[in-house]
Amino acid sequence: MAGWSAHDMPDLSGRTAVVTGANSGLGYVTARELARHGSRVVVACRSEPRGRAAVDRIGAEVPGAEVEFARLDLGDLASVREFAARFPYERLDLLVNNAGVMALPYGTTADGFETQFGVNHLGHFALTGLLLPALLAAPGARVVTVSSMMHALANIDIDDLNSDRKYRRWIAYARSKTANLLFTHELARRLAAAGSDTVAAAAHPGYAATNLQTAGPRAEGRRGAERLMELGNRIVAQPAEMGALPSLYAATAPGVRPDSFIGPSFAMWRGAPAPSRRTPWTRDDRASERLWAASEALTGVTYEGLKA
Repeated sequence: MAGWSAHDMPDLSGRTAVVTGANSGLGYVTARELARHGSRVVVACRSEPRGRAAVDRIGAEVPGAEVEFARLDLGDLASVREFAARFPYERLDLLVNNAGVMALPYGTTADGFETQFGVNHLGHFALTGLLLPALLAAPGARVVTVSSMMHALANIDIDDLNSDRKYRRWIAYARSKTANLLFTHELARRLAAAGSDTVAAAAHPGYAATNLQTAGPRAEGRRGAERLMELGNRIVAQPAEMGALPSLYAATAPGVRPDSFIGPSFAMWRGAPAPSRRTPWTRDDRASERLWAASEALTGVTYEGLKA
């Protein structure tokens, strides 16, 4: 794994990938590199103009790339269901649950869930479940869910998943990223129990320069905070090309084990992909089972063939 880069990715010809939030940042780099190595890539994002622009950019950077746009709003379960219903391929080899929001002011999704929990966790939980038949039909398929080193700030509160009691933006973000890891843990366990060779793994980018950091302050008009985030992106953060490497490694490198957590090698902050530390609560079987049951109840999506 030492020094691993996108040049080390294997040939992905004949494979199909879905990358959520692939119109910019880490998702864009992930989609571009998967396409560069031969995969058919579905750019799944909310904005059609931005999504189609990303498809055009990838086509310009990777001549001959097989890439297409499909609309997906993870904050609207009807959109998630529509995306899955329209998915045109019988097999799905790679699902990269990359899209996310961070430290936004309090808001709710179309279905009434707190936005960060709803988009970062529930939207991807529903998407993965609805695409499960296509994943199981592809030998050695992988599901990579992008979490964050910030998950260490807070465990989930199973009795207050939507932060109804008290909303603190960074705690809500951390809980959603813990939920990503608990989801990966439980999905990996259920896949193994079902005898499937599909691998569920997680990744995080460390501190990577994307528009994720500035979206929250901009939404509230906090110009000072926005400028501070912009400064951090310029001076401290690593570029999106490096931040995407853990996701690409988890999605394509040989020997990635179920429930792996891959991140940058240097202090979880920057550098080539490496196994990353995670809090003990993200491997709690009871917590992952309870979150799974709650997620099924909230989304109405059940994973047929993957029982507890």
